[in-house]
Amino acid sequence: MVSKKDFYVVGIGASAGGLEAIETFFTKVPADSGLAFVIVQHLSPDYKSLMPEILNKRTNLNVLTAEDGMLVEPNNIYLIPRKMNMKIFHSKLQLTEKVTINVLNLPIDIFLHSLAEDFEDKAIAVILSGTGSDGSRGIRVIKENGGIIFAQDPDSAKFDGMPKSAVTTGTVDFILPPQEIPEKIISYVKHPFIQAKDKYSDLTSVPDDYMAKINL
Repeated sequence: MVSKKDFYVVGIGASAGGLEAIETFFTKVPADSGLAFVIVQHLSPDYKSLMPEILNKRTNLNVLTAEDGMLVEPNNIYLIPRKMNMKIFHSKLQLTEKVTINVLNLPIDIFLHSLAEDFEDKAIAVILSGTGSDGSRGIRVIKENGGIIFAQDPDSAKFDGMPKSAVTTGTVDFILPPQEIPEKIISYVKHPFIQAKDKYSDLTSVPDDYMAKINL
């Protein structure tokens, strides 16, 4: 039995056009949010990602390229390495080499599925610009386990395939441009109802005055 997590992990999925959206997103994230961020971006196996250098100029959060067995902690950003798939289990990142021959690889779905199982209602998914539908299966599992889902407003995305695919699942809670997503996430996790839900073991023990509908 995994112990109850005491912080939230934000899994961010992005592909084509995602670098700009991620950069915009993190300019609005405070250094002391208490959240951990894991970025799963579709990366070329042949070229070094510029993400670490770019993010280090835009945020005071620690920017780390994931290593196998690395513990995920608040106020850090973890980046998927090239040629790897990534999962999280017992709050630690697990890396495996991608199988590239005749197999459709969906790294965002893979990570979000594991995040949902490991962090349950403390899992948050964000789907940003990209082509295809990667992430759409993973967010369903996030929703089934009590997490919350954000998608970039397709009109603000360079490539709207992934955000649109996420929205069509009917599981997305908020559809926003990337610069507005961090504030909404923080409003959610700090909402009195959510604070009460985290404090008590189950919703049946939450006082009645916390049971009003959440309005973010």
